[in-house]
Amino acid sequence: MPSVAVKLYSVFFKFLLKHRLQNRIQTRPDDFDPFGVTSRPEETIAAANPLFDDDGVATKDIHIDPFTSLSIRIFLPESALSPPEPSVKSRPRRPDLNSPSVSDSARPSPNGSPFHSSRRNSYGNAAAANTLKAEPRRSSYGFSNDVEGLNLMAGVGAGVYRGYSPANSAKKSRKLPVILQFHGGGWVSGSNDSVANDCFCRRIAKLCDVIVVAVGYRLAPENRYPAAFEDGLKVLNWLGKQANLANLSMGGATELKKTDNRHIVDTFGASMVEPWLAAHGDPSRCVLLGVSCGANIADYVARKAVEAGKLLEPVKVVAQVLMYPFFVGSVPTHSEIKLANSYFYDKAMCMLAWKLFLPEEEFSLDHPAANPLIPDRQPPLKLMPPTLTVVAEHDWMRDRAIAYSEELRKVNVDAPVMEYKDAVHEFATLDMLLKTPQAQACAEDIAIWVKKYISLRGHEFSY
Repeated sequence: MPSVAVKLYSVFFKFLLKHRLQNRIQTRPDDFDPFGVTSRPEETIAAANPLFDDDGVATKDIHIDPFTSLSIRIFLPESALSPPEPSVKSRPRRPDLNSPSVSDSARPSPNGSPFHSSRRNSYGNAAAANTLKAEPRRSSYGFSNDVEGLNLMAGVGAGVYRGYSPANSAKKSRKLPVILQFHGGGWVSGSNDSVANDCFCRRIAKLCDVIVVAVGYRLAPENRYPAAFEDGLKVLNWLGKQANLANLSMGGATELKKTDNRHIVDTFGASMVEPWLAAHGDPSRCVLLGVSCGANIADYVARKAVEAGKLLEPVKVVAQVLMYPFFVGSVPTHSEIKLANSYFYDKAMCMLAWKLFLPEEEFSLDHPAANPLIPDRQPPLKLMPPTLTVVAEHDWMRDRAIAYSEELRKVNVDAPVMEYKDAVHEFATLDMLLKTPQAQACAEDIAIWVKKYISLRGHEFSY
């Protein structure tokens, strides 16, 4: 069972959230900001820092839509400054695992796996169930000693990492996969730059060795459905435009290299391009990660990416992670009956949130945004990307998330479920629970699974 501290905090959390939701229900529509809102006054915000902090991650905020409040926060791990790994042919021999220089986390366990036994149940991926590490492990990243490579890539001044310069070659830039992250908060709270979300995204950026783009979508009731879903898709399209602009400004279009107006293309590209993504982002290895209601957005964006197909190139969604998704339905599941008064987000609280999010004329627990199991939902499930689902034992929404994963597996989609014992909704992302061993283990488990789909050939993660 959850600890006494968690139970007490849950009571306090639900009391405050219920009070805030009821106040928002009573707020008049003409009191709302026409440009939307992405955070609340009660949210504790973490300031962006373009320096590499002690944890080795730099951050910056970007407002990407002039007509709304849509913004993103980019998390760049310091490992992006490391020189690219040697090719398979020139790669040095594998070190002796008995050498003192090899970390304990790299040594295989007696059963041949480099990890210890798991602390949670897995569904749909039994072969990998015992390959996950129980104890936290720490990764350390440093600056590259390749001065020439840093000069080509960086433009580092006063300790701030600037990104690439279009006049320089990007051949020595290290390209990292991109994770689009959608925060939780029941549609009506939370933000991409909150202290809790900032901490979680830093952890994912380091463990997965990726660039994390946290999306600050518009909140309800100021902006009801489909505003948050449209914002998620807009960021995915923006990522594709950025990749194309970077390709132009770096000389990706060979026909432009022969013209005398190359400097015009460079100037245009440099004025529009996001330098961190241009220097280090690889949108062809894009993963969607959603937390709670953010998982609903991630699933919607994944469906739209499948429908768009090659129109999204060079962006390709290779996988998605749904962390305790905010799914409901008119026909209750076993957990929705048994755990209706569960911790933090119980059934009554979630119903209030859905009433604030869905337009009054469209309110239904079987709305496509709420229930993933409605018949004839497009596109067909067999086209969906590999989907990892994280659920908590004491979360009243867990059964519907598991059922959705089962439907994906029926059409041969890689869709394992990780269920964490004695865990509550948002156990790995809530502010007071972020530093628990279970939250750290969950992030590590996600990194292990995600690396199956973002590793380049010749550099696969070892399982």
